[in-house]
Amino acid sequence: MHASPESPAPPALDWLALIRPDLERVEGQLQREAVSAIAAITDINHYLQQGGGKRLRPALLLLAAGACGRAGGELAIRLAAIVEMVHSATLIHDDILDGAETRRGRPATHRKWGAQASVLAGDWLYMQSFRAALRERNFEILEILIELTQKMVEGELRQREMLGTVVAPAEHRELIERKTACLFAAAARLGALAADASPERQRRLGDYGRHLGMAFQMMDDILDYTASEAVLGKPVGGDLREGKMTLPALYAYAGAGAGERAQFEQVMRDGNYAGASFEAILNTVRRHGGLQQARAESRREAELAAACLPDLPDSPYRAALALLPALAVERES
Repeated sequence: MHASPESPAPPALDWLALIRPDLERVEGQLQREAVSAIAAITDINHYLQQGGGKRLRPALLLLAAGACGRAGGELAIRLAAIVEMVHSATLIHDDILDGAETRRGRPATHRKWGAQASVLAGDWLYMQSFRAALRERNFEILEILIELTQKMVEGELRQREMLGTVVAPAEHRELIERKTACLFAAAARLGALAADASPERQRRLGDYGRHLGMAFQMMDDILDYTASEAVLGKPVGGDLREGKMTLPALYAYAGAGAGERAQFEQVMRDGNYAGASFEAILNTVRRHGGLQQARAESRREAELAAACLPDLPDSPYRAALALLPALAVERES
């Protein structure tokens, strides 16, 4: 029986230790791929890598490959680096579009190098990831990456359209799928592909990754209201200030009175909490069950992720995949 978010794999399992040597190989691959003839591009790429990050997407790819019986393969290492390059490119572009001041507690790249250089560095990273993928001479890999990139661009454009507006929770869930969950899905699917798993197993692991990504992003949206700036590495309440109504706010807004709704609208309109304090917004979100409902939805996605795990042989890698959905919704950072 597969573990669920309510009954995770044994706590003694150190899932990260399973792949730590392989993640170090991925880091080496990233260092090699990040070098350009233009110094600014190399500097920006190395700055991103030095900023840390959870490396969740490469980790997911490596775990999926291991669960399919091919741990530590060279193809999985290369694909994990490609996935991380795509992710890094999206971070550069997202920070510019959002006007973010910081990323992981450090100045965002466009605050150090300017928006123009950062945009071009992000474009270079995208192209470098596809160049690396092209070396594999595998059209299926390219097809996955092209579909992934198109979805993420569409998601970013859709978010631009939604800024400052109140949408239905279903519309926000679709946005999460395009902006975040599709990359988790691609990572898990590519891991299975690297292990030469069957098409059905690739599909199911892709579904697992998508639901895991949904749960992870929903929890991110919750933490934007409940965590501290020191934990987040960026100011709390940033989503609403940037005009984004995420699930906690949307659910609270649905049950709020006219005066409370006006506070949400004012923050989005002003781009700050001068007219309506973050504390007042947070109290409204709590009072009307926004956090509770968002957390319940995140847990449902985690349960769906666990249910998608294929019938793999018992192994530490499968146990790690069973554990990740619970970790995604129980984390505090």
